[in-house]
Amino acid sequence: MRQELMSLPKGLAEDVSRNLVMVARLIDEDPEGAYNYSRIALRLASRVAAVREAAGFAAYANQKYSEALAEFRAARRMTGNVDLWPVMADCERGMGRPEKALDMAGAPEVQKLDKAGQVEMRLVAAGARRDMDQLEAAIVTLQSPELASHSVQPWTARLRYAYADALLAAGRTGEAREWFAKAVESDKDGSTDASDRLAELDGVEFVDALVDDENDTEAGAGAEAGAEDDVVAPEPGSDSHIDNDSDSDSDAKGDRSD
Repeated sequence: MRQELMSLPKGLAEDVSRNLVMVARLIDEDPEGAYNYSRIALRLASRVAAVREAAGFAAYANQKYSEALAEFRAARRMTGNVDLWPVMADCERGMGRPEKALDMAGAPEVQKLDKAGQVEMRLVAAGARRDMDQLEAAIVTLQSPELASHSVQPWTARLRYAYADALLAAGRTGEAREWFAKAVESDKDGSTDASDRLAELDGVEFVDALVDDENDTEAGAGAEAGAEDDVVAPEPGSDSHIDNDSDSDSDAKGDRSD
């Protein structure tokens, strides 16, 4: 990317670079903000492949799949790189075209991907099968040497998680639990919610202590309000008011007589 930006005038390159940095910084926590920065970079340097790619990922994060696909295609034309092939196929899924995603999964470009890219393509293909209600086919698609391997790679947790989720959707709960447990073992950075899914299968319920404290506070406040409501002030003209006044008058008369 740096080499591409060096082809731009210095001031322009700095502006584009700042916007791309913001895209990368915000894309997970604030996808809409990342998208806005990507549009600025795109207006400044639409002929830079890195800008088109960043714009594609920002659009993808905001589920703007048609727009994302257009940007990824533009970046691929500029570089000839096949690395974006899996995410392009996933855009087809997002646009409601799982059949197209499956066609891409069988294309020659897949053989040019590295191992991580091929695993990603397998995940997309399995997702497309599930989109088409082909659960067993999705399960078979995920069965691979990478799934069976004991070595942990950056994509291992996601692959195991997808397999467990497909098994669970197919009603194979026992196997699903086993693979959710394996996903937990390999998910060192918490990229999935495998631990929560495993706990759910085991019937474990988590209690939010903060919520309990808030409920206790509200309950206490309600009890105090109820106690105040139990105290009824005498109405003007009631017997108690008259009796009190009578007592006061008697005391006052007694004082004066003394």
